[in-house]
Amino acid sequence: MLNPYFLMALLYLSVAVLAALDSAATSFAILPWFNGLRWLRIHFITLGVVTETAFGVLPILTARRFAVPVPAVRWDIWWTLNVGLVLLIAGIPIVNGVLIFSGGTLIFVAVALLAVHLAQLKGGQAVGAGLKFYIMGLAYLLLGIIVGTGLWLGWSEPLRIQVPIEVHIHANNWGFMSLVFAGLLIDVMPGLTGRPLAGARTLNLIFWTMTLGALLLVIGPWLGGPLWATVPGLVLHLTATFWLLGVTIRGLSQARLWSAPGAWHLVTAYAWILAPVLIAPLIILKVPGFPGAGIEATAPQALIYGWVLQFAYALVPYFLGRIFVADQKAALGGSWWGLIALHIGSALVWASIFIEPQRNLLHGSAYVFYALAMLPFMREVWCMFRARVHTLEQRLSTQPAGD
Repeated sequence: MLNPYFLMALLYLSVAVLAALDSAATSFAILPWFNGLRWLRIHFITLGVVTETAFGVLPILTARRFAVPVPAVRWDIWWTLNVGLVLLIAGIPIVNGVLIFSGGTLIFVAVALLAVHLAQLKGGQAVGAGLKFYIMGLAYLLLGIIVGTGLWLGWSEPLRIQVPIEVHIHANNWGFMSLVFAGLLIDVMPGLTGRPLAGARTLNLIFWTMTLGALLLVIGPWLGGPLWATVPGLVLHLTATFWLLGVTIRGLSQARLWSAPGAWHLVTAYAWILAPVLIAPLIILKVPGFPGAGIEATAPQALIYGWVLQFAYALVPYFLGRIFVADQKAALGGSWWGLIALHIGSALVWASIFIEPQRNLLHGSAYVFYALAMLPFMREVWCMFRARVHTLEQRLSTQPAGD
C-alpha cells in the first residue's frame, strides 16, 4: 500500500525546493519579498517533510518494537494533520488569524491523537526506549504549536512569554526534533549495524538529560533568559547530544558504514544544531562581534536545512526502502554532492550573519546550494516511488479479471 504520509512528504519536499529558490531570488532582488514566507520555508521542512515522515513511520517502528501487527493508516489523523497544514500554510503569508488558529488547532489535535495511538500500540508492555523519546518529543511539539500559533494571535502577553519566538524554536528543535531523532536512531541502528545503539541504562540517562535540558531551554526565554535556566539547559542538552553522537559514531564505525554518504549525513548534520548552542554563551556574555539578534533570526535557517533536512536525507530513503519497498537490505540514503552542498549552504548562512555588507549575496547563494542539494534527494525518493508503483501495476495487470 502507498503510505499517504510519504506521498505528502514528497509533495512538501518539492515545494521546499521552490521555496529555497524563491529565497535565493528574493535575496538577489530578482523577486519581491513576501510577508511570512521565511516561516513557510521552514515549515515546509519541519511540519511538511519531517512531521509527515514521522507520522508515517512512528506507528510502524513502534509496532515492530513491541512485536504487534503493524496498524492500518489512521485516516482521521492523516486528514486532521493535512487539513491543518493547508490552513496554516494559507494563513501565515496573509497573517489571517482565523486560518492560523484553525490550522494550529487541527495540527495540535493530530499530534495528540498520534501520541495516544503510539501509547496504545505497546499494550500492557513496558514503555520501550524509542517510544519514550517519541512521546516526550510529541509533548514538546504540542507546546511548540501553542506558542507558535500564539505568535500570530497575541497569546504571548497573557501567557507572560518574554521571548516567544525563541520559546517556539526551542520547544520544536531542542524538544520535539531532538528527542524524536534520538528515538529514530535507537530504532534504526539495530537494523543498520546488527546491534542496539546502546544499553538500556545509557539510553535512559540520555533521555532524561535531553528532556531536562530542553525544558530548561524553553523556560529560559519564557522568563526572559535567566542564567539559572539557560546555562544548565545548554550544558545538559550538549551533554545528551554529544553522548548520543558518541554511541552513534561507535555503532556506525563497528559496522563500517563510513564509505557511504548516509552515515556522514547522520553525524555531520548535528554540527548545525550544536553551532547555535555553542555560540549561545558568547551571546549571553555579550562578547563583541557576536550579534545576538542576527544569530537568533538567521541561525534557525541553517539549523533546519543543515540538521533537520540532512537527517531526513539519510533516513527517509531508508524508511522507504524498508517499509515502502519492503527491502530488508535498504541502506541509508543521501549523496556526496548533497552532503557537500548542504554544508556549504549552512556555512554561507552563518557567514551572512557576520559579513553584513555581503549579507544578501551570501544568503542568496546559500539557498541556491540548498536547492541544488535537494535535487538528488528528490530523485532518489521519486525513483523509489516510481519503482513501487510499477511493481503494483504489474501485480494488478497479472491478476485475473474476476479477482
